Amino acid sequence: MPTLSGFADEISKDLKEQLAGLQACGLKYFDLRSVWGTNVMDLADPQTRDIKKMIGDAGIKIAAIASPIGKSTIDKPAQFELDRVKKAADLAEFLNCNFIRVFSFYPPEGKNIADYRTEVIARMRGWIDLLEKEKRPVVLTSENESDIYGDIPERNVDLMEQLFGPKMVQCYDPANFVYLGVGDVYNTCWLPLKKYTKFFHLKDCKPGKVLVPCGQGDGQVEQTLSDACKGGFDGFMTLEPHLAHGGQYAGFSGPDLFKKAVDAVREICDRQKITLK
Repeated sequence: MPTLSGFADEISKDLKEQLAGLQACGLKYFDLRSVWGTNVMDLADPQTRDIKKMIGDAGIKIAAIASPIGKSTIDKPAQFELDRVKKAADLAEFLNCNFIRVFSFYPPEGKNIADYRTEVIARMRGWIDLLEKEKRPVVLTSENESDIYGDIPERNVDLMEQLFGPKMVQCYDPANFVYLGVGDVYNTCWLPLKKYTKFFHLKDCKPGKVLVPCGQGDGQVEQTLSDACKGGFDGFMTLEPHLAHGGQYAGFSGPDLFKKAVDAVREICDRQKITLK
């Protein structure tokens, strides 16, 4: 039985307004990407303590630390991202969540990331090794994203064939594939990645890179969620609608468009008889 979550910074920069927007949509979880205009990896200790108290008072929990880990060029020192993995794991444990969103590196300027396959896999395996060595109770979710190694379906499969396991799974975002111009997303992306997918980011996209509520674009979201849940998917499905605007590190919808995005997913679930927690 899946659980809906959402990127609350798509509602507002202010945490109090984020929590109110989540409650208005009936969501009990959110993915922590930024609050008060500060990225999750840059939060100071007093801010994280405030977050813990405020979400506890609101009865809302965190599904994932939506970090930008891996949204860096592969020629940076490996220790840069190892340090961020450790920091994200500390934060996840402090805030009582089990998942950390990660990415699979940009190429150096003027280069092709496909040429860095061996290094990408080695560095991401290093993240896994760190978590295993320190016995961290967290799982990395590798998201398909434009211009990184794991952007097209074939390279996401490659990553999962090498890294999938108790400490790393696929985070599947259908709109990001459409955004790249991939056709027939259900067959070319979902089916090959289905067995690795333990986390969803939900948004939809029309040709021309137009982001729309789920079910209104070419991401074949309804068909995908139906198949996933028939197959026993019981993880988080996180709304990341970007209906007002989207960017490299964040997006925004506002409270009204965010609710519109949530309602669209609930309607899909109702039609497909998908019971949500």
